[in-house]
Amino acid sequence: MELCYQLPVLPLDRPVPKHVLSRRGAISFSSSSSLFGAPDPRQLSQRRGAISYDSSDQTALYIRMLGACVIFKQLFSRDVRVRSQVGFEPERRGSHPYLGVDFRTLHSRAESAGSIPARRVRRLFSFQRHLLSSRLLRGAPHLNPLHILDEDYCGQAKCMLEKVGSWNFDIFLFDRLTNGNSLVFLTFHLLNQYGLIELFQLDMVKVRQFLVLVQEDYHNQNPYHNAVHAADVTQAMHCYLREPKLAQSLTSFDILLGLLAAATHDLDHPGVNQPFLIKTNHYLAALYRNTSVLENHHWRSAVGLLRETELFSHLPAEDSLSIERQLGSLILATDISRQNEYLSRFRTHLDENNLCLGHASHRHFVLQMALKCADICNPCRPWELSKQWSEKVTEEFFHQGDIEKKHKLEISPLCDSEANTIASVQIGFMTYVVEPLFAEWARFSDTRLSQTMLGHLGLNKASWSAMDPEASGSSEEGESEPGRATEEPSSRALSQGSQES
Repeated sequence: MELCYQLPVLPLDRPVPKHVLSRRGAISFSSSSSLFGAPDPRQLSQRRGAISYDSSDQTALYIRMLGACVIFKQLFSRDVRVRSQVGFEPERRGSHPYLGVDFRTLHSRAESAGSIPARRVRRLFSFQRHLLSSRLLRGAPHLNPLHILDEDYCGQAKCMLEKVGSWNFDIFLFDRLTNGNSLVFLTFHLLNQYGLIELFQLDMVKVRQFLVLVQEDYHNQNPYHNAVHAADVTQAMHCYLREPKLAQSLTSFDILLGLLAAATHDLDHPGVNQPFLIKTNHYLAALYRNTSVLENHHWRSAVGLLRETELFSHLPAEDSLSIERQLGSLILATDISRQNEYLSRFRTHLDENNLCLGHASHRHFVLQMALKCADICNPCRPWELSKQWSEKVTEEFFHQGDIEKKHKLEISPLCDSEANTIASVQIGFMTYVVEPLFAEWARFSDTRLSQTMLGHLGLNKASWSAMDPEASGSSEEGESEPGRATEEPSSRALSQGSQES
């Protein structure tokens, strides 16, 4: 078999033959499959996307919808199938090396020779736990009560899900209790809790398949932009959807879009920001013409998974396309470079008191603002949680800066570990990005949750200021009236915020 050739991206709106799509990505759903907790989750990814033709065909077309790439393979033997059995492991989407940078290992830590990866060990230990958790989500009784430890873990995860609407929800603990599957279990639980699976007649197997593929397409070696972050944003979105104004106005369709957008808003994030992709001539930057590069990729990746799993195939074609378009509108709103645009529009609506949630367009705009808040809500969490997120996102920034130094590129703002500290990065971000947004959100939804978030924000900012008084002083000098960011400092903070979106 020859090496495959990487060609330009295939836009998702280009017609793809039905007979091609129908032959893609057979995934086993037996009890031993990766979907329900097999020891090695990479078996699932290795089986994805393979298109095989009859023995009379000489060429197999492999279309990778998520990365939006086309790969042609020449098959010289009779009836050769492009699957993991032939020893070919497809390159992970988003891992195209530029300047010697491989996104698959960009944030990974070296392991000692001969050691078994910790993630594999956890999955080996928790095979039974996966089965029990699957039964738990389906509401089925446990069939085997002998595994006391696994039962205990399931019980703790179930107790946490009962309090999933709490702002103090510890997503890190929940991720450990679910063995690194917090996004799958949390999102499935919320879809079921809202009655969306029954209402939209969704196939539970397809829902589970979709969520597993979404989780697998997050780069968990990223310190910040990983599946745990997506689960945290989804939980925050759930908290906002329960706010009185939204709960009384949003339709089930709005709630479905909000949860799906939160779960997929950073799908296949490479762990670097948009300027890095542009200055390294990454193909995504060229594809999306240097405009909302990451957000467009997240959206297209989500659409690819929706089509691959045929989650909405039972709906009319126009409804499926509407879901895809509105999902894109929500995800694109997380582009922090458009922060002032959305914030000004939100402020104008509030000043003129003309935001009518009876109109579909206004409800969609509020969903956009809710997702923007959920995406950057870490500084509004309790200190024990907020501090962990701050350390993780700064680690990702500094790692990018190290890569830029190594290749003699201009170091992106806030990515230089020698010129910045965690405290200085966080104080600037809170002052110029988070405070203005959440101040307006509190005007829109003046509830106990909004006041709690602003209270945590103030305490967390004070904690970071105590660690770095110099950074605190510089931020206060550039701050204008409360809740209103000036243009100059805002632009500085946006560079950092674009990596968090």
